Amino acid sequence: MSTGDDNLGTTAVREGYAFDEAALERWMAANVAGFAGPMRVEQFRGGQSNPTYKLLTPARAYVLRRKPPGQLLKGAHAVEREAKVLIGLAKAAYPVAHVHAVCTDDSIIGTWFYVMDMVEGRIFWDASIPGVDKAERAAIFDAMNDAMAQLHRVDYDAVGLGDYGRAGNYFDRQIGRWSKQYEEDTDAGRDPNMDRLIVWLRENMPADDDETSVIHGDFRIDNMIFHPAEPKVLAVLDWELSTLGHPGADFAYNAMMYRMPPHIVAGLGGADIAALGIPTEQDYVAAYCARTGREAMPNYGFYMAFNFFRLAAIFHGIKGRVLRGTAANAQATKRVAVLPELFALAWRQAELADSSSVRTTRSL
Repeated sequence: MSTGDDNLGTTAVREGYAFDEAALERWMAANVAGFAGPMRVEQFRGGQSNPTYKLLTPARAYVLRRKPPGQLLKGAHAVEREAKVLIGLAKAAYPVAHVHAVCTDDSIIGTWFYVMDMVEGRIFWDASIPGVDKAERAAIFDAMNDAMAQLHRVDYDAVGLGDYGRAGNYFDRQIGRWSKQYEEDTDAGRDPNMDRLIVWLRENMPADDDETSVIHGDFRIDNMIFHPAEPKVLAVLDWELSTLGHPGADFAYNAMMYRMPPHIVAGLGGADIAALGIPTEQDYVAAYCARTGREAMPNYGFYMAFNFFRLAAIFHGIKGRVLRGTAANAQATKRVAVLPELFALAWRQAELADSSSVRTTRSL
């Protein structure tokens, strides 16, 4: 959900998102090892759901993620879950920022929050990765693919994430959850493409839905920090939608970039990927399958349609927050503007899945 320069860097804390900085500094002194003020607070331009801030001190910088102020949907913006998965994945040496502390006391800054390390590196807001040579671009895509596969190989029980979600019936639960949120957000309205896609998904759910791993839920290139000079992932960001779920669905969300116009999210729609050195969608799927020990990926077309549906439901939720005045990003209204196009694209994936007689890595 990114638009290049609009999301780069920080700005002064935006109207409606300020808090008692002195109270936060006192809390940091008591709860973050090695913290020493004075502290200055800035707000990151990027991010949609949970407002994110840069905390600068003379010695180092930190990042604060908080629940947004205002009326929230039940179960949304669970920053304590984000912190839990980061802490667990760090035990598996997965590339995430170190979490220093979590606060569930509303009296400090008005909402729950957590504080983690500030990881310095490159964020590519454009999936075509301009400004690097062809060989490095190919290596960056391979590093992203490897990070996704590495996540799905984590033994979630061993790192304390066995209770992070429910195993099995992932699609049934997710389609029910996002359909309900879409249907109940009456402020944001309804769309015929979305309505018929919900019916199609319910009628075409794969019979085998038992595979389970930690999934990110929003695994895009612009949610990753890369090494300043190497094609290496230093940290995966924005774990708000993470849970235990189906790894094939999580991977297909990442692979949506091949079918996504760049003005909606970080997509490759319309790009000459061969000239850029970017692997084809088929090769990208095959690389992930090789890394996770799969011969193929049955039901890939369904996974893709499901993920367009889920992204459309998220954008629909952003529209509702814009109308209620609780959207966390100044660019949220741009997401609302592309929502009809996204609904149509989502339904198109169902049509493509229906027209495909073989759904494997060799038939995309």
